Amino acid sequence: MPAKYKLRINRLNALLVLGLLAISGVLCVQLLWTREAFNMEGKKFSEKAHITLLQVVNRLYQYNNNVFPLKNPINKISNDYYIVNVNNDFDAELLEYCLKTEFERAGLLTDFEYAIYKCESDEMVYGNYVSFTENKHKKSSFHFPKQKNLVYYFAIRFPREDNFLLGSMRFWLLSSAILVVILLIYLYSIFTVLQQKKYSGLQRDFINNMTHEFKTPLSSILIAANYLLKQDNIRNDEKLGKYTSMIIDQSNKLNNHVGKILDIARSDDNPLQLEKKQVEVVALLGAVADNIRLKHNKVSILIESEQAHASVEADEFHFTNLVYNLLDNSVKYCEEDPAINIRLSGKGRALKIDFCDNGIGISKKNLNLIFDKFYRVPGRRSNEVNGFGLGLYYVKKICLLHKWEIHAFNNPLKGLTVSLLIPKSK
Repeated sequence: MPAKYKLRINRLNALLVLGLLAISGVLCVQLLWTREAFNMEGKKFSEKAHITLLQVVNRLYQYNNNVFPLKNPINKISNDYYIVNVNNDFDAELLEYCLKTEFERAGLLTDFEYAIYKCESDEMVYGNYVSFTENKHKKSSFHFPKQKNLVYYFAIRFPREDNFLLGSMRFWLLSSAILVVILLIYLYSIFTVLQQKKYSGLQRDFINNMTHEFKTPLSSILIAANYLLKQDNIRNDEKLGKYTSMIIDQSNKLNNHVGKILDIARSDDNPLQLEKKQVEVVALLGAVADNIRLKHNKVSILIESEQAHASVEADEFHFTNLVYNLLDNSVKYCEEDPAINIRLSGKGRALKIDFCDNGIGISKKNLNLIFDKFYRVPGRRSNEVNGFGLGLYYVKKICLLHKWEIHAFNNPLKGLTVSLLIPKSK
């Protein structure tokens, strides 16, 4: 594996690990803050409950026309359990009414249950389970223990205090849930990237091995076919000469395809190095068009330009191959005499080159896939044309390396237009 490719892999792994650590750290901090917020909400609830129970005791004394003599009658036994010393006899129904009224006023709309100590029987008598969300009253199995040194008191418990606190922390819970979802998506993305990287490596190894294995027998076939063609008895026999020439021609074509696959595989491992210089676009297009006309004598190529000289900064070799691939594709995917119109125009500070043909066009669902590696549009014409789906992939890659834009769209009547947007030279 090349050193540059290993370096890219290590960088990718480092970025993935750093991203995972960053999101995990943010999630841990968020969970700590959420826990702290829960504790703060618990303290606020406790303070509110304490003040509200004081109001309840005060109202009980007011109903009995007595003065409230106690300084601190509230005793918090646990987070959800309180003992309230009233030091006076009171009615159970009045207590429940005062509790409901004061809790509603304070906004503590959570379920509660209470029990009253009866000194006559020396036991805690269960009062009621009161719910602000349900109409039905229910009785819990909670045991209210007795307290020493108290005569007139009641106990109150909030069985759903945690739910009430969580309900008041919707923002914190929502933000934590969003972070968890983001972390899961990131983990899935990492898994997908690693799987894709694994499959890409397998694909690259397969292509390299396959093409190298093809090279040796192809070379042998070409050597043998060229030797046969030099023999007098082969040259003198029209059929044998034709078949031998056909073997050489098809072997050369297959050899070119194998070479193209190898070039693409190498460029994936080691990015192409561009040798940019000032290139006269009209002259280059004319030279490539002449080459296409020699190969396909029925093709018609018209070059229209708003200016006689248009210069861009580009790698001349790869730019030439790019134009050749586009024109060659237009010829291959045409069911009549090919007619290609190349139009050059200015668009802001960029040069726009449109390659319009009269070919078969491409369906909308396949239009965005034509620049993908090894992709060939399914259809009768594609089956007739030899190729591996690498031509337009190469075109797209050269455009990306030059930082050019490329788009493809169907013409209103017939054919396809491929549009290049090239920044003009300074």
